[in-house]
Amino acid sequence: MNSRHNRHAEDGADVLSARGFQEPAAALAELRARLEAARIAKRLTKSALAALAGLGRTTVSAAFSGAAPPPSAETVYAVARTLALQPRPLLELHALATRAAAVPSAAVTSGAGPSAAGGVGRPIAQCRPHDLGVHPAADTPRHTGDDHAQSPTDRRPRTRLRLPGYVRRPHDAELADLVAAAAAGSSRMAVLVGSSSTGKTRACWEAVQPLAEQGWLLWDPRYPSHPEAALADMERVVPHTVVWLNESQHYVGAGGGTGERLAAALHLLLTDPARAPVLILGTLWSSYARAYCALPRTDGPDPHAQVRHLLAGRQIVLPDAFDRKSIKAAEALADAGDAQLAHALRHSGDRRLAQFLAGAPELLRRYRSASPPARALLHTAMDARRLGVGLNVPLAFLAEAAEDYLSDDERDALDDHWFEQALADTGEPVHGNLAPLRRVRPRTVREDPDGTGGGDGPPAPACRLADFLEQHGAGERRRLCPPTSFWAATHEHLDVPDELHLLARAAAHRGRTLWARRLLAKAVDAGSTESLSRLAELYEESGDRSAAETLYQRAAEAGDRDGLLWLARERERTGRYEEAEHFARQAIAAGRGFVMYELAMLRAERRGLAGCEDLLRQAAAAGHDYALEKLAVSRERAGDFAEALALARRAADRGGPGVLRRLATDREFAGDLTTAEALFREAADAGCTQSLYSLIKLREKAGDSAEAEQLSRQAADDGDTDALRRLAAVRAAAGDVVAAESLFHEAADAGSVAALDGLALLRENLGDHDGAEHYAHRAADEGMTHALFRLAEKRKDAGDRGRAEELFRRAARVDQVRTMALQEIALLREEAGDRDGAEQAARRAAEAGSTEALIELADLREDAAGSCGGGGAEALFEEAAALGDSYALGRLVRMREEAGDHEEADRLARQAADGGDTRARNLLDELRANRKRRRGAAWSIGLPLADSKADQLCHWHSQRRDS
Repeated sequence: MNSRHNRHAEDGADVLSARGFQEPAAALAELRARLEAARIAKRLTKSALAALAGLGRTTVSAAFSGAAPPPSAETVYAVARTLALQPRPLLELHALATRAAAVPSAAVTSGAGPSAAGGVGRPIAQCRPHDLGVHPAADTPRHTGDDHAQSPTDRRPRTRLRLPGYVRRPHDAELADLVAAAAAGSSRMAVLVGSSSTGKTRACWEAVQPLAEQGWLLWDPRYPSHPEAALADMERVVPHTVVWLNESQHYVGAGGGTGERLAAALHLLLTDPARAPVLILGTLWSSYARAYCALPRTDGPDPHAQVRHLLAGRQIVLPDAFDRKSIKAAEALADAGDAQLAHALRHSGDRRLAQFLAGAPELLRRYRSASPPARALLHTAMDARRLGVGLNVPLAFLAEAAEDYLSDDERDALDDHWFEQALADTGEPVHGNLAPLRRVRPRTVREDPDGTGGGDGPPAPACRLADFLEQHGAGERRRLCPPTSFWAATHEHLDVPDELHLLARAAAHRGRTLWARRLLAKAVDAGSTESLSRLAELYEESGDRSAAETLYQRAAEAGDRDGLLWLARERERTGRYEEAEHFARQAIAAGRGFVMYELAMLRAERRGLAGCEDLLRQAAAAGHDYALEKLAVSRERAGDFAEALALARRAADRGGPGVLRRLATDREFAGDLTTAEALFREAADAGCTQSLYSLIKLREKAGDSAEAEQLSRQAADDGDTDALRRLAAVRAAAGDVVAAESLFHEAADAGSVAALDGLALLRENLGDHDGAEHYAHRAADEGMTHALFRLAEKRKDAGDRGRAEELFRRAARVDQVRTMALQEIALLREEAGDRDGAEQAARRAAEAGSTEALIELADLREDAAGSCGGGGAEALFEEAAALGDSYALGRLVRMREEAGDHEEADRLARQAADGGDTRARNLLDELRANRKRRRGAAWSIGLPLADSKADQLCHWHSQRRDS
């Protein structure tokens, strides 16, 4: 078996062992030769093979082409099974063949391909994945049995970091399409969005490997800081460069407008034909993506406008867990000898292979079993990161801040070298170089050749928290307020203005107003203009309007939007209208047209829209689209439809066709269907998808089903895979089940996952429960995670509790709907009289991150008992409160207050306020004021104290829930 000429039997045929091939190229050639021989023997065309294997024709063709990169392991596995070959020896060949990805390509070493002269970055083939942020994968135990304890020698990190075999999942296909487009000459961008350690960065690394063979460069801008490096060298990006923005929040989330400027620069890079092709790849946690893409309130700032525009249509979402198909592919690689994947498959249990391989379970174990000093450092770093401290946490800050995280007994037990020992403990690697809290060496910011730039000296020693623990801490400690030592160390040791501003905001939310003022003052001294307005706001809240106005004036002089807005509002409120307009025009000159719009809306409260049209025109001229919409509405109300339409068209020319849709909707409500239809068509032509759907509905209502279908097919041809699905839903609602089902199938074939969900609900309505479940499972497998949950809800509403619960249990296996499904199971169990089963499901939901089920059960039992906290509700509220639920804390406050235990009520209210719950702080103030009034009333009439506000306090929880 060790000789190259040894053979073994496979399906009755002699096959050369994969071990005999030492060169990747030879292994790849042998792999393709075996597949080709089997295809010819089966007399299959490549198209027929693709259909039988469930693969794309291009994928199969590339697998056999000597000019293409190696096929994926999943492709090899699927083709092997279809051709009746044993996958294992072929996957062994594939593993040998793909070693080429780690070797510099001929195009790079020979000097072929794009030149880096004058550009930034280095050849992809010369990059190492771990240097780019790919997590080192968990090593398999050195012992043959996993139950053996490791010796101290075993715990030492291995010197060579290895990556396990890569399992391609649905998001990889999207990435591959983008890479192919970039390789063909078009600039593209994608940001992979998901939880920590789900494989985002590894997916990007695997995706760019075909570009390595073409000699592409990769630019990873980090120094002197992520956003500064990216902005400074963006102009130097040359064609055939991958811009690598791992942990993109450090770039587009930078404060002081830096993130917005960077987003605009990235957009210019993407749209500059002179620098095409470039490929921009980034990664983001889901929480950051939601924050950046959230639409602003019309009366508030829009801090992420450029980022939201940049991310629109460019996000690829990664699931937390592998689906069944991906698990099978991983099992195939494990069977072929991938020990890391085999170990992960045996021990992960919940299909979260990426997290297991990234060391998540071991990180959690180390965190939970840490010594008190080590745990104090970890808690300090968790709080620092979640509240705004940068990626590198200074050691001097950490040492001082950690003091109050220790109890008195724990502090007394410390020796003189406790900090160094705790750092050593938290810095011990789990595997590779991944540790709970490891020391880092920030690079020195050096001067440019012209003598500019450079730092104030060598950077301070720092450490970095493992990002999985950072995410874990953000959830586990979200309701906890750091102790005094944390705020004191923040003021003493931190000096980055953006960090100080964020930390001050966190302090203010937790009732630490004095610390918030001190931190903001330090940020102002460090040059933060936005901190001036926030500091002014705190003084205003305390009643010192004179100090607040002085600070707002300083902010306005620096062009700060909030400062200018406050001064304009204040002058308008006091009747000094010309001064108010002066500040609004000053804001326009500073590029802040929003202030004029805000002033117009304030004046409209007294005079109506017609009384502020002049201000709206100024705001519209400054580029504020909402002003155009309000002006169009005002003109329409005044009967000047011609000008209203002209304004709506101006908005559409600026990229805001929604104003045309607003006019169309008004015309529809007024009964002018002809004008409404014309405006919907115009808005749809301008890119407003909702207008197209409104137009389709109008045609359906008019009985013109043929044109409605034609419009839907036109939209589908233009790339809107959901258009036919929407038409199917309209037909289903009208009772045309046959046409609806046909359209749903057509939409599903065109790629609409929502159509599968529509088919599931349609089959359910027809009584075909098995068919409904089939389509719901398909939709869930394709990424529509709530399909099973929706079907379960429908069965519950129909009174089929048994089938509903069965589906809820299946849905509970899907990460995105797990807590909702468990909550429904808990309510069904409670309804059936199974209190223990209900509590068990509620606790599982709490373990998964949601205390809503515990709260729902508590409310139900309290209502059934007819008394506050009765029926076991109080115990459930206590359980939820212990997990950090501020609503539950508020309910307990009410119970303690009604029972006369004011000291405990105060303690609980302070605990909720410390978690940043402003309602809890207001409740605490109300409790104290109420007691003071009651004491006065009791003294004056000689009666014992009475809980005169108890009824109002009883409603606090419902207000909290509604918010």
